[in-house]
Amino acid sequence: MSAIEFKGPILVTISYFLVYYFFICLILKTKIKLNASLKKEGKKFDRYFSQDREMLLADRTQINMLEHMPIFLSLLWGHAIFVSITEATILGAAYTGIRALYPFVMGRKIGRDIPKRILVVTFSNYFITIYFMISLLIKALGS
Repeated sequence: MSAIEFKGPILVTISYFLVYYFFICLILKTKIKLNASLKKEGKKFDRYFSQDREMLLADRTQINMLEHMPIFLSLLWGHAIFVSITEATILGAAYTGIRALYPFVMGRKIGRDIPKRILVVTFSNYFITIYFMISLLIKALGS
């Protein structure tokens, strides 16, 4: 086993982490913007108790990715090691690319009604995760 052999999954993992940190920067940008806007109005910024829709969207984007991170990365690497490096790379890159679209598909603000278009992102990623699970299960039971 070598790093060269697993270059694809390594690049997918690094890309996934870069998207995650991009989402954290999105939180920071939103927080700074909201804080400046409230300061002009003479109000104090309270990130956790304000119901600002942009702040909620930025937080939800990052938290949603974090919630799925251990499952996705475990299955990605399990698939790469035991099933197929190439499949893990292609599907992992697709998953990461789809995940990166999350805040753009959601829109500028989050509200009570989540846009139905987010289901494309959500179910596409679920499909990839389930495919990884089933492939690993078949491999484990077949051996």
